[in-house]
Amino acid sequence: MAHKGSAESRRPDFRVARSKLPESLGAAVDAFERHLAAERGLSAHTVRGYVGDVVSMLGHLVDSADDAVLAVLDISILREWLSAQHAHGVSRATLARRAASARTFTGWAFRAGLLSIDPGPRLAVPSKQRKLPAVLRADQAGAAMRASAMGAEQGDPVALRDHAVLELLYATGVRVAELCGLDVDDVDREHRLIRVIGKGDKERVVPFGLPADQSISRWLSAGRSKLVRESSDAALFLGVRGGRLDPRAVRRVVHDAVGAVSGAPGVGPHGLRHSAATHLLEGGADLRSVQELLGHATLATTQLYTHVTVERLKAIHDRTHPRS
Repeated sequence: MAHKGSAESRRPDFRVARSKLPESLGAAVDAFERHLAAERGLSAHTVRGYVGDVVSMLGHLVDSADDAVLAVLDISILREWLSAQHAHGVSRATLARRAASARTFTGWAFRAGLLSIDPGPRLAVPSKQRKLPAVLRADQAGAAMRASAMGAEQGDPVALRDHAVLELLYATGVRVAELCGLDVDDVDREHRLIRVIGKGDKERVVPFGLPADQSISRWLSAGRSKLVRESSDAALFLGVRGGRLDPRAVRRVVHDAVGAVSGAPGVGPHGLRHSAATHLLEGGADLRSVQELLGHATLATTQLYTHVTVERLKAIHDRTHPRS
């Protein structure tokens, strides 16, 4: 197959504007996007990630092949696409994600009759190293909650909201998008349960403890009514303008609260989720239960937290055992 060089193919991120793809490739991207959203039920954020990777891949196809049609996409073009990115310093984790996006796309295209052979299964990258997530110690998490509670004592509605956000995140380990998607009716305070819509529109029920219940009670009784703009707004947590709370605001809340704790690692909402899972396991919870609480599709994802716990045990042993 003849190839052509171009300045575009040497750019570090190899992305071309979606609108600049040939019409046939653009139509394939549109159909793939509809498949991800409608048939697989993926979140808008996940769909954007898949589509962005596929646009990058097809942009490389346009720059590499004389005949820029989907039918010529083969394993050599896929490998060239990843190799070129690797040469420009793209991380192994990002390469693994992009390869997964490419395999998903080629599998769909093959089933849809757009490719005669699926090259995706032959595309491999070095396995992604799984880094141990940064987590708070239980005392650090408690200190962050206490600091937040002190800020809420004055009755400021934003401070009341922020304290309830922190308590609920740590109590349940929900994802930030799941927290922001909660409605008032999703909270069963009598039984201390929340109904969460997770990835793939999967619903689960997660319990929470008394501190979270108390903070939610104060937010609902003394804070929420001061921020809500429309009586019909169902969102549990609101922004300062009265609409549903934005995930970016939640990240700021968590960073500020944890940043006030001396010696605590810098973590955001996902770090608080890691911390909740780790503390559950350290307290004796079994993996299957933690998997259900966190909404993990597979137990393998949850097992990462056992490594965190083991690392903690090793550190304690090294610090305290006379023959460590």
